[in-house]
Amino acid sequence: MLFLLTNDDGVDSPGIERLAFRLSQHGEVYVVAPERERSAAGHSITMHKPIRARYKGEPVNRVKVWETSGSPADCVVVGIFDLLPRKPDLVVSGINLGPNLGEDLTYSGTVSGAMEGYLCDISSLAISLNTFVDPDWETASIVAEEVVKSAVELDFLVLLNVNVPNCPLFRIKGFSLTSLGKRRYISRLSKRTDPFGRPYYWIGGVLEEIPPQEGTDVWAVENQMVSISPLTLDLTDYRMLESLKPLVNKLEANFLPR
Repeated sequence: MLFLLTNDDGVDSPGIERLAFRLSQHGEVYVVAPERERSAAGHSITMHKPIRARYKGEPVNRVKVWETSGSPADCVVVGIFDLLPRKPDLVVSGINLGPNLGEDLTYSGTVSGAMEGYLCDISSLAISLNTFVDPDWETASIVAEEVVKSAVELDFLVLLNVNVPNCPLFRIKGFSLTSLGKRRYISRLSKRTDPFGRPYYWIGGVLEEIPPQEGTDVWAVENQMVSISPLTLDLTDYRMLESLKPLVNKLEANFLPR
């Protein structure tokens, strides 16, 4: 079994180190990760400057580690098409410090690393821990190991987004297949002034208190369940296809020659 690991927290993050150690007991592990934190990088790829990759050796149980100057998606491309000896059996992105839930997936470098593996026809997982403080890496890595062991046995292509509650292992109440919930932020943009009187902006915000709908990823982690959301990259809104036919008919009537 050959695993490709990446993340958006950087190659030296404890999350990817714990994950690499766990998976090294089940196969050959290659880590190809950004040299620095690339959180909220989304599905960006580097096209207008070179990507550098540096081999860091085998610091964890014969795990081969590379760091790159690129994004998580860049790391997966470089790993699959050059650094690994063959196509990996599974791409795993994480373990991320902080959740990747609901609409936040569109910003996530962690999820985008898994998406890039999926685009290369490789089953891929994104794994995140639902906290930014006092992370329980032991619980997260044990859960991640079990999810990976089950995922490699599937005989079809999957893209899974996994979120783990930040609690001791014995407090986890189970696993839940989920849809994406709602995440909304208050005061997303803060305008400030630097010492020279020039304006600058800080994007962030505080999560709005929205009661989570049962069956969503937000609901699952709040109820101390591991959330597993199957994702697809088809962004088509099929519900709108029929509703938009009058619009297309009007456009044709206005622009096509009579």
